Amino acid sequence: MKNHSNTWTIIRKEFARFFGDRQLVFTTVIMPGLLIYLIYSLMGVGMRNMETQGKQDLVIVTVENMPQSMEALLAPADSSMTLLRQPIAQEDIAALEDKDINAVLIRFPEAFDSLVATYSPQSGEKAPNIEIYYNSANNAASRVYYAIDASLTAFENSQSNLFDVNRADSEGQRFDQASDDQVVGDILSKLLPMLIIMMLFSGTMAIAPSAIAGEKERGTFATLLVTPMKRSELAMGKIVSLSSIALLSGISSFVGIALSLPNMIAATDDISIPFNYTTNDYIALLLVILASVLVMASAVSLLSALAKDVKNAGTMITPFMLVVMLAGLLPMFQDGTAQSMAVYLIPFYNAIEVMADVFAHSMRWTPVIITLVSDIAYTGIAVWGLTRMFNSEKIMFSR
Repeated sequence: MKNHSNTWTIIRKEFARFFGDRQLVFTTVIMPGLLIYLIYSLMGVGMRNMETQGKQDLVIVTVENMPQSMEALLAPADSSMTLLRQPIAQEDIAALEDKDINAVLIRFPEAFDSLVATYSPQSGEKAPNIEIYYNSANNAASRVYYAIDASLTAFENSQSNLFDVNRADSEGQRFDQASDDQVVGDILSKLLPMLIIMMLFSGTMAIAPSAIAGEKERGTFATLLVTPMKRSELAMGKIVSLSSIALLSGISSFVGIALSLPNMIAATDDISIPFNYTTNDYIALLLVILASVLVMASAVSLLSALAKDVKNAGTMITPFMLVVMLAGLLPMFQDGTAQSMAVYLIPFYNAIEVMADVFAHSMRWTPVIITLVSDIAYTGIAVWGLTRMFNSEKIMFSR
């Protein structure tokens, strides 16, 4: 009985320690489920918004030599398409190289129904070929293309393969008018912003807790506070030094990502990886990364100053890290650049949007400037807040 009594004493002691710490209860029991709910809910909303936005984009489908047999098949292929019946010139096909044009071009052979009716696979001749031109970098046009292609393929199978769809009859004939720049840019704009922001955050999280919470835990921060310097200078020094070190870590990670890109996209043999970004693109990317690191180091420094020790700082920073990770995922569920300039006032998300624009070859200076000004303002607010914390004995000497 005595052994059991001791066991229950230990259990009650541990329960009292755990449930007596409200922060520990929140981060251990409540936060995981809450964050999972928020992340997956926001991802679901983003996917639904992307689908809704795509259906709102009107796509002009121009059809040359529309056969009577295809009238009913093409009309309901997608609710957001408008059919035009007219000849297709080579200039119309070349115009699709502009990914902002919501259009799909379909060219049927003349007398298509008669050709299909008289065609025999045993003849050895080529089947009547339907040509569909589009730009896969345009999400709305690409979605309509796949809807049409699925309808035609299903009809082709039901007709014992009496015609072909997008058979290349000459060397170099391309039905997808998207350039390698557009295809790769679309991939990079959805992938790299999240990777860069996470690498920057990892570097910040590796050093920030020990820089403030660690010094509080070791008792050395009191020495800094009694030195003849302004608390604002101490706060700015901490933030700038942490930002610089985190930036070095982020640059190292970014170089690793850049060098691995050829292997990442090596599975697609017909796509090369062009790095023809302009000087303005690189300048905008560097400025936004610098501003984002400043805000990141500022936010982590504030949380570290509130923490009692390094372990507690890590616990407090984890939810913040997950929020940043969620922001990095959002470009994957978006179609094109942001419609409202207000999104560039949101810390971290603004940098992710600008980086996505840069990699998609659609960088604009107005969002970059808004992002830089707002991030510098947020850093100033953080320096003011950190200064106030350094002046608070209750916060800085809590153990």
